[in-house]
Amino acid sequence: MSRARQPPLVTGISPNEGTPWTKVTIRGENLGTGPNDLIGLSICGHNCLLTAEWMSASKIVCRVGPAKDDKGEIIVTTRSGGKGTSTVSFKVLRHEKIGILDQSAVWVDEMNYYDMRTDRNKGISPLSLRPANPLGIDIDKGKVPLKDLESMFPGMSGDFTSENFSATWYLIENHSATSFEHLRVASGNLKKQASKKNEGSLAYVKGGLSTFFEAQDALAAIHQKLESDGTEKVEGSMTRRLENILNRASNTADTLFQEVLGRKDKADSTRNALNVLQRFKFLFNLPLNIERNIQKGDYDVVINDYEKAKSLFGNTEVPVFKKVYAEVETRIGALRNLLLDKLLETPSTLHDQKRYIRYLSDLHAPGDPAWQCIVAQHKWILQLMQNCKEDFIKEQRGLELDGELRSSALSRISHTASLKRGSSFQSPRDDSWQYKSPQQVRFVEKLSDVVISQLPNFWKLWISYVNGSLFSETGEKSGQVEKLKKNARQRQNDFKGMIEEVTRRLVQLVRGALLPTTLPQEQRRLYGGWDTKTIHPGAWLTQVIHTIRLTHDALSALEIPNDMLQVIQDLLLDLRMQCLLTTLQQTAEDVKRLPEKEDWIVDNEGITSLPALFEQCMVQMLQSLKEPMECKPGEANKVCFIALSDTVSGLGAILCGLYIFYIYVASPPQAFINCLEQLSTKTDGDIDTSHLSVEMGSPDVFGSIHEDFSPSPEQRLLIILSNCQYLERHTFLNLAEHLEKHGFTTADKITRVSREAVCELDERLFESYIEKKSDPIVGSLEPGIYAGYFDWKDCLPPTGVRSYLKEALVSIISVHAEVFTVSKELVPRVLSRIIESVSEEMSRLMQCVSSFSKNGALQARLEICALKDAVATYLTSESLASFKQALEALPQLQSGADKKLLEELLNKFKSSMQFQLTCFQPSSVQPVKR
Repeated sequence: MSRARQPPLVTGISPNEGTPWTKVTIRGENLGTGPNDLIGLSICGHNCLLTAEWMSASKIVCRVGPAKDDKGEIIVTTRSGGKGTSTVSFKVLRHEKIGILDQSAVWVDEMNYYDMRTDRNKGISPLSLRPANPLGIDIDKGKVPLKDLESMFPGMSGDFTSENFSATWYLIENHSATSFEHLRVASGNLKKQASKKNEGSLAYVKGGLSTFFEAQDALAAIHQKLESDGTEKVEGSMTRRLENILNRASNTADTLFQEVLGRKDKADSTRNALNVLQRFKFLFNLPLNIERNIQKGDYDVVINDYEKAKSLFGNTEVPVFKKVYAEVETRIGALRNLLLDKLLETPSTLHDQKRYIRYLSDLHAPGDPAWQCIVAQHKWILQLMQNCKEDFIKEQRGLELDGELRSSALSRISHTASLKRGSSFQSPRDDSWQYKSPQQVRFVEKLSDVVISQLPNFWKLWISYVNGSLFSETGEKSGQVEKLKKNARQRQNDFKGMIEEVTRRLVQLVRGALLPTTLPQEQRRLYGGWDTKTIHPGAWLTQVIHTIRLTHDALSALEIPNDMLQVIQDLLLDLRMQCLLTTLQQTAEDVKRLPEKEDWIVDNEGITSLPALFEQCMVQMLQSLKEPMECKPGEANKVCFIALSDTVSGLGAILCGLYIFYIYVASPPQAFINCLEQLSTKTDGDIDTSHLSVEMGSPDVFGSIHEDFSPSPEQRLLIILSNCQYLERHTFLNLAEHLEKHGFTTADKITRVSREAVCELDERLFESYIEKKSDPIVGSLEPGIYAGYFDWKDCLPPTGVRSYLKEALVSIISVHAEVFTVSKELVPRVLSRIIESVSEEMSRLMQCVSSFSKNGALQARLEICALKDAVATYLTSESLASFKQALEALPQLQSGADKKLLEELLNKFKSSMQFQLTCFQPSSVQPVKR
């Protein structure tokens, strides 16, 4: 059946040329079914079966022997297919034969000398001819790790050329998945190879047996000849002569070949030196290569070369090698110092720091370079922060010396005096905002930039140091990483102290610039030194708060523990409190200056621009407090803090947590109220260019007011009363909405306190105005009644209302006109109080009369009824009660004639004063709402 298979066919060989004993790979078809099926292999006519290794039916590996032909075919013979053919050829490259006395430009290794008599290669090691696969079956590499095999077979090896060869190791490593049948075939292959080796040695001995016999016969003949001669015991025997001849021949040979042998010895020495230089040129060139690579910055190449030299020559005892290796160590020591200097150099990027640390780790630098870098970076950050402060202080002092220090105050209410009520207010911020900002504010921004730019890399360097990612695989294999990780764990408290020192220094420098009073005296000298005379507006403090919050957020994003950032939270709380107090104080000062902006120009509702300016101040204050009042996650609640302090202080009259707000948020209304009161007490000479104008929705029955008219003190009181009324009914309600909009949960309480203060002022000013207007009218009643020695007991029949009452009504009408000119809404309030005073006085006067005659009683009833009917629109319960008491003090009318006369006289009075009494009628003119 095997003969029926196709004969072998060689279609390729690689390489296709080479010297004898070159290892080649033969490819083709039908190259056998197994190692036992391969029975013949020749290349260029030389039998190569001994070195052949059958791999598969299409692949055979072998070595080319010393073939006779320079070029020839590759013939494979198998049991199953017989002798095969080849479509390719192999070319044998011959060595040039050089005799031992021939001169040559190149050295010929004597180990590769070919004995022409035996045609055997003396330089080939027997192990080099040993097959790579001794079992003759496919190798199936297993997945068992080398470390596991070393632990299973300590001191053994899987290399079959080793003295400690372990067959079990070899089988597990190369045939762990091979079936038992294939292993049985492999065992048969080993037995066949052993038998072939024994048969080859025996055949060699058999072939040279005749030579051995001839040599033995020659030696026996010489021995027999010497014995028969009997001269070997005599001096000058054959052996002695032979020895002498050989010695002379040796001396003659030495003389003949002395020059040749000398050249050979010299050549041997040169060759040995060249071989040493060539073989160890890596070591001899290493110092120069290290210097060149250091100059080029190829530190990786230097480290790799050093590791290689250390593994090869680190423990050498050869003096030459020790000397060169000592020079290498010197260069590496210089490199360590150079890398350490670069590592500690500042500024430096995180990438460069990690790179230098890895280099120093691979070079086994003494100490802990990573920790040294962390310490250096910590000192560098602190120095940067201190330099930042010193630079800004120098700049500030330079500006002060040159007189170029620019004001940093915001444009406030003085720029908005012309704004109408209800218009929106926005803080001006032009393009020169940065140049107008105070030195301290710009310092905080620069300081925050320094911290944000430096601290993240500092933190990341520490994280890399802790998890061991700073070190290379070389350091990890040598156990250095675990050692450094242990050092990192021991230094966690030290690094925590570094972070806390940086954050604490940041807070101290900011406090020294903006909150120096919060620092102890000793720290104030270290971190202060700023110009503390300038009070920074709340808007600048708001910008500082925003900057510090960004810094805190940036550090929190690095996952720095919150306890390390607590000092920044405390700084934020103090800055927010300072911003709040400063803003409220500035607002109070602005409100106190509002009287300077009073122009006494009233609109159709009788109010000036002062309430609108006050509302703008308050809205601006709330807008500026929006960000400081906002509590970010993790920040302390300011209201709770103030509530605690107020509770301790025992401020029971004010709700807990609102003390600061009432001192300042409610204080501006109080300041405004005070300024209103000051305005009301000014004289005409104290008033600057002030004008009073009236804007009416309908024609003014009293005529227009001239533009150059200066208000009297009474008119100013009316204007202020109108402003107070507007504050109470509109402004405070608007402010309550703004307070709720900006998150003030106690807006109702703030509004109530402010309204109570305004009501108190309003009542005080109102009483003052009423006193000024009512006293003259009330005081004129009694003299007018008894003018001309009038007597209630003896008087003529009444003919009409007397003049004193008409004069009183005209006075009331003039008050009405004055009030109506300023504010129509104040008319009922003012006239009602004046009429109450008049009615009370009339009641008193009537009750003081002891008796009335008939005519006197009728006259008195006529005047009381005329007055009552004239001002009926403004009668109150008090005035009605006074009129009732006055009428009850009079005798009752008995006859119908008296009642008729009274009615006629009343009608006559109303008809005669119809025009004057029109002002007491309800007006159809409604004020124009704003």
